[in-house]
Amino acid sequence: MKLAAVISAAVLGFALSALLGIKLVPWLHKLKFGQTILDIGPNWHKQKQGTPTMGGFMFIIGTTVAFFVVVLVAKALGYDLVGGESLVAGAEKAKIYGGLIMALGFGLIGFADDYIKVRKEQNEGLTVIQKTLLQLLLCAAYIATLILSGNVYMYIPFGGTWDYGNNFVFCIFTFIVMYATVNAVNFTDGIDGLCASVTTTAAVSFAVMAAFVHCLGGTILASALAGACAGYLIWNWHPAKCFMGDTGSMFLGGMIVALAYAINCPLILLLAGFIYVVEGASDVIQILYFKITRKIAQRTDPDATGKRLFKMAPIHHHFEKSGWSEEKINYVFAAVNLLCGILACILVYFGMPMSI
Repeated sequence: MKLAAVISAAVLGFALSALLGIKLVPWLHKLKFGQTILDIGPNWHKQKQGTPTMGGFMFIIGTTVAFFVVVLVAKALGYDLVGGESLVAGAEKAKIYGGLIMALGFGLIGFADDYIKVRKEQNEGLTVIQKTLLQLLLCAAYIATLILSGNVYMYIPFGGTWDYGNNFVFCIFTFIVMYATVNAVNFTDGIDGLCASVTTTAAVSFAVMAAFVHCLGGTILASALAGACAGYLIWNWHPAKCFMGDTGSMFLGGMIVALAYAINCPLILLLAGFIYVVEGASDVIQILYFKITRKIAQRTDPDATGKRLFKMAPIHHHFEKSGWSEEKINYVFAAVNLLCGILACILVYFGMPMSI
């Protein structure tokens, strides 16, 4: 039953996401929900102007419906797939269902941002302050859910269980993990197919890790996500027929966080989401390097500007400007993330208790 449920979630997620595009893409065209391309980006991206955005609804619906259909059908047959065999069933349910609701909340913030952009026909939606406040409120709600479920500890591969000591430390740490992850995933959505292909590999590795620690609900949710992202790639692979928008990328960020906390090992994000880390770090490094070199240069020339470490950040644009095709970047980045995901699975299998 377990294997059948996992496979069913992946297949159903793929089918729903892929089939939804048949209706959603023309509908977004009809509504003129097109993407506005920034002038600061690669000049060849201008040809993508007007490509429908908010295509993330495909995998949002695909993931959510596939997960609940599999869980409810199993329930009708007498199997409780979320927490049913766990010694901490209530905590697992809180992490899985709470995590999915949290991801949907991030998707809603992204939708608000996308909607403002298309209505104003510009690439600026919610202000940085508005988006940050909404994200922090959602983080607070999810953290409260984890605390109430008793999930204020984490496992470190080969390091055992680490108790945060108090809820304040847990809150600060989780705020940082959530905010950094969601925005790093958002940075990864910069070229056709990249974010969805990388997330597919991340979801597969989380499905395996959740199985290793006997979190069946996490395995099913991750499988549904992997299938839905793969189905979406039919519409988003270069040349993309639609973009996921912040609606999709912020949902994916929330899902990755939810899966990491479902297995009580948020630190594994550094490997399972390695490309996200590189994308987010490259943007931060670019900004800091520019500011530092400008400050140094202005000691002798007040009109001097800073230098850039990369041709453009996030780093996928650096490779674009170095002559790599969008397809090559997708293949290489997804392969690297898959290899890091395999390493993460090995660490979890050999370095963590077999039950959470």
